[in-house]
Amino acid sequence: MSVLTRDEAQNRAQLLDVHRYMIDLDLTTGAEAPPEASATGEEVFGSHTVIHFTARADGDTFVELKPAVLRSITLDGQPLDPALLDGNRFPLPSLSAGEHRLSVTADMRYSRTGEGMHRFTDPADGETYLYTQLFLDDVQRVFAAFDQPDLKAVFEVTVKAPQGWTVLGNGIAAHDGDGTWTCAPTQPLATYLVAVAAGPWHSVRTEHAGLPFGLHCRRSLAEHLDADAEELFEITRQCYDRYHEKFDEPYPFDSYDQAFVPEFNAGAMENPGLVTFRDEFVYRSAVTDTERQTRAMVIAHEMAHMWFGDLVTMVWWDDLWLNESFAEYMGFQTLTEATRFTDTWVDFAVNRKGWGYDADERPSTHPVAPDPDAVPDTASAMLNFDGISYAKGASALRQLVTWMGEKDFLAGINTHFARHRFGNATLADFIDSLARATDRDVHAWAESWLRTTGVDTLRPTVTEAGGSWSLAVTQDGSRPHRVAVGAYDVDPVDDTRLIPRGRFELDVPHGESGTHPGRRPALVVLNDNDTAYAKVRFDAASWDAAVRLLSRVPDPLTRAVVWNAARDMVRDGELAPTAYLEAAAAHLPRESDLAIVQGVLGFASSQIADRFCTPDRRPAALGAIREICRALLRRTEDGSDPGLRLIAVRHCITAAAQPETIQEWLSDGSVTGGPELDPELRWRILYRLAVLGATDERAIAAELELDPSATGREGAARCRAALPDPAAKAAAWELLFTDDSLSNYLFTATAQGFWQPEQADLVREYVPRYFPAAVALAARRGPAIAEAAGRHAFPLSAVDPDTLALGERCLHDTDMIPALHRRLADQLDDLRRALSIHESR
Repeated sequence: MSVLTRDEAQNRAQLLDVHRYMIDLDLTTGAEAPPEASATGEEVFGSHTVIHFTARADGDTFVELKPAVLRSITLDGQPLDPALLDGNRFPLPSLSAGEHRLSVTADMRYSRTGEGMHRFTDPADGETYLYTQLFLDDVQRVFAAFDQPDLKAVFEVTVKAPQGWTVLGNGIAAHDGDGTWTCAPTQPLATYLVAVAAGPWHSVRTEHAGLPFGLHCRRSLAEHLDADAEELFEITRQCYDRYHEKFDEPYPFDSYDQAFVPEFNAGAMENPGLVTFRDEFVYRSAVTDTERQTRAMVIAHEMAHMWFGDLVTMVWWDDLWLNESFAEYMGFQTLTEATRFTDTWVDFAVNRKGWGYDADERPSTHPVAPDPDAVPDTASAMLNFDGISYAKGASALRQLVTWMGEKDFLAGINTHFARHRFGNATLADFIDSLARATDRDVHAWAESWLRTTGVDTLRPTVTEAGGSWSLAVTQDGSRPHRVAVGAYDVDPVDDTRLIPRGRFELDVPHGESGTHPGRRPALVVLNDNDTAYAKVRFDAASWDAAVRLLSRVPDPLTRAVVWNAARDMVRDGELAPTAYLEAAAAHLPRESDLAIVQGVLGFASSQIADRFCTPDRRPAALGAIREICRALLRRTEDGSDPGLRLIAVRHCITAAAQPETIQEWLSDGSVTGGPELDPELRWRILYRLAVLGATDERAIAAELELDPSATGREGAARCRAALPDPAAKAAAWELLFTDDSLSNYLFTATAQGFWQPEQADLVREYVPRYFPAAVALAARRGPAIAEAAGRHAFPLSAVDPDTLALGERCLHDTDMIPALHRRLADQLDDLRRALSIHESR
């Protein structure tokens, strides 16, 4: 299949003006497809598209589609030969200037990988659900289109669905009878934003500000959606109202539906009027308040896209960051301002920002706003969905707001919306809109922040003389930073706690702190409020104070900054992994912020214990994690903090070295002292027991009988792949790399179970097999499975030079699709870092 190049898109945009799509989808047909299509009604659906467009001059172009069978195509009533379809392109040569009508009828394949029209049958009740995910170039899997973001058009969609189903779309959908649904015509949209969801949805509806709001999920999750519906609506209303206070342009669409759909590859997708979310956000087991905050942030993030991304859309994919960075920043900020979640930036600091730092230090790094030549086609565009476009971009915007002021920033944003509403815009347009609102040199800021790569590191030197102290900051890097500096003293009444002396701002590299009266503070923290995007370090005295008194720093955001610095120091080889664990053991038992506990324990488990510790040191690392969790369990045995206790229980299970305690919990159906085991905890325990060789297929099957849900199937697949048995590993390998029948979620679950640090000898023979197998799999099954194969099926536990050599040889000597190449490049860079940490200890 051909990918669309930027040059081709520019040429087509100059030639065509696309007015309207009339799309008819038949979700009840397909059984009569010809034998050569190898299709049944469960494999294909009917798609009929009429495109009204104008050619501005005589010229040649093409339309894209990826059919199972192309049945007919006509241009201005004249039939064209379906055999002319070349891959995913149908040529339209010698178009004459003027109005045209293109009609395409095809059978299109359902997807099991979360791309195009995804089809899912719920094992809990046998009901089937369909939804579209058309980003980035997957429109072609559903209907014929001139598929690029700057050829916006009005869409009129009609869907024929089985009786008893509900159809959702970008516009309000009306049931016309006999299973036919008509969606209201849209405002001008980019092709990738068209959305349809169909099935026997369970729906909860309300109205706000004269607009219909809806929540939708599959029926087997109905009771769980109902339990959280008011919380979800409250967050939606609060964000909606706050955005209307910020933005002059009112919400631009006719409804706001939020559909929680199965086997969704992303967190959510900003389809106008029909936002789709992964349905893990419909919680069927206990979660922490931080996880509820994460769900709320995703709601706020996607709603921000209604303006930035949907109302105003990028011209080409090099400006993808304009969508994601803006929504990421606005989501966290709006949640903080408008909802009960007032500490969202703590979670961003400790759990999100490191994603940006890590991505920015790899060879695959790129500017927040890459040069257009760096995104020559749609395949390369997909690679920029990473921590740079999200976390770094949001951090850059936060720094911009700090630098130019929120009032001027919002004035510039509103100018941007007014100038480009229902159209397309570039980075240059965005910067020009901001520049109109301030006397700051926004163009220079953009060059420094958006066109460069890498993470700056700020290092302080604190000196004391003559009854005063001063601060000097050295910088590895060249970007301008406005950083807050926090000064903390030991409490003279209680020497186990730190109290703030004050905070001041410093411009780096241009500013000087000057002198400050009094003795030097016990702790000096650069980027104290975390508004800068830079790694920070500490002078020796400050680090000593942090190690001793971190949990007694009053502001959780300051504590998050220190923990983030410790994390970076471990990754950079400046702090021993054991020292990080010692700090965690000293301070997590007294930590009050759930996001910090969750983030620190997550890094300790997945990175320090599993990757940064050599095999001989891993048992001690797991033991340290267990001790931390036991301390947290003792602290919460009175039921005072169920969220903290849940985090501790989860990590107790993950770090278990012997099966007896967690086996007892599973048998009893509860943790000693609580909580009772819900499905998530039961599968978590059974998974760890499988890794330890303390369960078997019979127990897995029995658990699946208790929980025959989609999540239960994934849990069973993960457990089966984790069994320390040669036959189980061989069966899992066959499913992953040969069978090709696994959906995206079942593939991921099986891959997650396969590689285990405790089973290094058992799976050693599979390490050299992984690389050619992953390349072949990616070529067969496409980008979504390629991403999963590179992320989850990579031999993460094989931290040794041989794995690195095999991977480098594959990367350099083998042709592979870009999605897998990027993921392998990142995995190998992380592997080099882990090996370096091993060698330094």
